[in-house]
Amino acid sequence: MVVRQLAGRGVRDQRVLAAMRWVPREWFLPPHLSGDAYRDAPLPIGNGQTISQPYVVALMTERLHTRRRSRILEIGTGSGYQTAVLAYLANAGKVYTIERLPDLLVEAEERFRRLGLSNVETRLGDGACGWPEEAPFDGIIVAAAAPRVPEPLTNQLAPGGRLVIPIGDLASQELVILERAGNGDRLVQQQAGGVRFVPLISRLAFTEEP
Repeated sequence: MVVRQLAGRGVRDQRVLAAMRWVPREWFLPPHLSGDAYRDAPLPIGNGQTISQPYVVALMTERLHTRRRSRILEIGTGSGYQTAVLAYLANAGKVYTIERLPDLLVEAEERFRRLGLSNVETRLGDGACGWPEEAPFDGIIVAAAAPRVPEPLTNQLAPGGRLVIPIGDLASQELVILERAGNGDRLVQQQAGGVRFVPLISRLAFTEEP
């Protein structure tokens, strides 16, 4: 059902569609919402967080250009749904994912074990700092909105790599794709339409908790 919806909305990458078909979205939801798993809509997962709608997951994944041997950094593990899609695509590479909420991270780690995903490494912390000791990354994906791109993340992007991030505030957000072009000395920016994400919580002066 999800794949038909995604193809109908313009998602064309067959590897992305295969990943969306393979990952059981109901495993990433609270039990009482499992019946809504294949609605193309965001759903609450607790702690004030949401699981993104399938179309947005597929769109961001498609724009990231993940390959089998890619090294991917994800900011905002959440339920782990996007992580699992990326891990399926980068099955000969690795996905590094950072979450700031311990309860969510523990639950996501259990789902990764259940799916047999051995190419995922997790960290609890401030995602806007990135994961410098594992950089550079072929792709960086941010599952929360910031008023601007965190500089540590652009610094950790490999030449030819892509960074996908929602930019804006609670009223208006745009999905932005940055590609480190040429020898890595410049960033080329594209936009991919309006989105709506929870804010990025970070000590790096983006959105700080009270």
